[in-house]
Amino acid sequence: MSQSFNQSIITEFRANGGKVGGPFEGSDLLLLTTTGATSGKPHTVPLGCVRDGGLMLVVGSNLGAPDHPDWYRNLLAHPQVRVEFGTETFDAIAVPAEGEHRDRLFTQVVDVAPGYGEYQAATSRTLPVVVLEPAEPEYVAADGENPVAVTSLADKLVQVHTWLRAQLRHVRDEAEAHLAARAAHRGPGAPPAPGLGLQVRQHCLAFCQSLGFHHTGEDAHILPTVARYHPELRPAIDRLQEEHRTIARIQNDLLALLTDIGTADPKRFLTDLERMSTELRAHLAYEEEQLIPALADVPWPPPAP
Repeated sequence: MSQSFNQSIITEFRANGGKVGGPFEGSDLLLLTTTGATSGKPHTVPLGCVRDGGLMLVVGSNLGAPDHPDWYRNLLAHPQVRVEFGTETFDAIAVPAEGEHRDRLFTQVVDVAPGYGEYQAATSRTLPVVVLEPAEPEYVAADGENPVAVTSLADKLVQVHTWLRAQLRHVRDEAEAHLAARAAHRGPGAPPAPGLGLQVRQHCLAFCQSLGFHHTGEDAHILPTVARYHPELRPAIDRLQEEHRTIARIQNDLLALLTDIGTADPKRFLTDLERMSTELRAHLAYEEEQLIPALADVPWPPPAP
């Protein structure tokens, strides 16, 4: 579809609460905003979608063309995406399904929208099926159920930290499950097979990119401001910034392993992930101990100027 046609659909979608006419009338449609793999700029496209329980599926059909669409290449580089569906907007992690899981989901998609089967028949490439998993940070009370209102910068800090801890656990659980499944497939006594799955890659990449963004923002804005108003915290801030550099080195090791998931050593990946877990858990706990009292009276979101 041409850029001008896409833009007309996007404009109509946003003006009418997610409803559009013409060839898309009555079908489920969403707007997917990805970050350009090369440009780093946001790109929005309208896509048909199929719901799978609480998740959404989109297919990289490109109308049966021989190459994957640009938005698919973008989300491989930057898994965190923005989704608009109806009047709802949310952040998501885009995870292409693999193997039997992909085949099952594609069959489900074709049952709802048979045209995707025709697109698959028109090309030799396997059409990617991408699962859009909501990725909003969660901040809940001690009972693990009731959401807590975020009214201060201290609340916001804990909210982001809660999400980072949860994503790190998620990546570790997925990596361990992937390694166990590959070992079981090869049989007892067989040497471990190299390689990581796309699911592990996408979640780890999203985690690393979010962590880098969080620490860069702290170094550029939050920590210098805290130091200006609370000079007694300068030793703690110096320690936090040094820990940022240590964590960044581990993060770079993980990203290097994700460059070629087909040959990556999963045991080394788990070792580096455990290093990250140890360092990050200690860092986040220390940061909360030192900064929360200073940030508790800072309103969030910031008041309008």
